[in-house]
Amino acid sequence: MDDFTGDTERRLAARFEADRTHLTAVAHRLLGSAAEADDALQEAWLRARQADLDAVQNLTGWLTTVVTRVCLNLLRARRNRREDFLDAYDHDHAHDAPSVPAEAGDPAREALLADEVGVALLVVLDTLGPAERVAFVLHDMFAVPFEEIAPLIEKTPAATRQLASRARRRVQGRPPARAADAARRHRAVEAFLAATRGGDFTALVALLDPDVVLHADALVVPTPQPVTVRGAEPVAQGAMAAVARARFTGVALLDGEFGLVMAPHGRPRLVLAFAFGTAGRITRIDVVAEPERLRGTRIAVVDPEYPAGHAEAGRTEGLDQ
Repeated sequence: MDDFTGDTERRLAARFEADRTHLTAVAHRLLGSAAEADDALQEAWLRARQADLDAVQNLTGWLTTVVTRVCLNLLRARRNRREDFLDAYDHDHAHDAPSVPAEAGDPAREALLADEVGVALLVVLDTLGPAERVAFVLHDMFAVPFEEIAPLIEKTPAATRQLASRARRRVQGRPPARAADAARRHRAVEAFLAATRGGDFTALVALLDPDVVLHADALVVPTPQPVTVRGAEPVAQGAMAAVARARFTGVALLDGEFGLVMAPHGRPRLVLAFAFGTAGRITRIDVVAEPERLRGTRIAVVDPEYPAGHAEAGRTEGLDQ
């Protein structure tokens, strides 16, 4: 129908603005990118202005549906293009600060939203197929009933429940059954990230063994060969140079061990794996950006209630399958 005016349009505009935070949260979790979420909301608004709202009783729920349909189309287009972001990533520009794709409109906002959701969770969500992601996000994160989700993904409520359950298993995984010092390692990795983000050189040195070794593959730094750095102060100085990257980095489980993943837009660009000595200090850091090694790294979500348990997810391979 034609663009409408008057009370109906004012009602829609007021509700859209009132729900903007909620709608942005839905779009960001579905797409993994603040910039893409903004685009989705703009498209949803254009669609909403063309709609007949006479029979709409729950305008917030209806707007959520419109935003979800736009995001689902984007996810399916992303999948149909079969773009493997690890292969397509231009490693010739991998070192340009702040290590964020050019389409990111506001890096600071991207980082803030990633922190709110969890960098590792965004990575895990990107391993899910479009229908799985919609079912899991809407139901588990926003408590939308399966009966309302099912028509969006063209499934029955029972099939939608199964999709969400399958996604939940990939996100939650199994609790750990080992490592008495795991909580201490967890705290050390969190402290390393906090010190890097804050530019706290002294705190970083305190976390590192005096003879710590950092190994970075050739795609991490602009050199033709891998780089090895030895000693607490040189390694800490290198971390200080990665403050921009740290904004898009979060704590994760890497093949069952605590580490860090840098993932602007929820798409991993590199990971940091840590080894610890008997004193609990970091003795080795491996920084990996090579696509094949990233694919083979099982990136997992750390449960917020750890050490009571943690959540695990699948490998990064086949992210758009």
